[in-house]
Amino acid sequence: MADDALKLLENKIDQLIGLCAELNRENRQLKAENLGWRQERRELIEKNDLARERVEATLARLRDLE
Repeated sequence: MADDALKLLENKIDQLIGLCAELNRENRQLKAENLGWRQERRELIEKNDLARERVEATLARLRDLE
């Protein structure tokens, strides 16, 4: 009986170890994705700022022509 309980406990520990490994892999993947999204966001903000500056400069030139 004790052997069965010990085997059951051992199996549950093995399952927990596997689950921890899977969660660690998933966590690393999510962190990498998060980093990618942050970088993409920074790039889009920079492009948006540049586009805004160009539009504002164009509007200023148009106003000067009037």
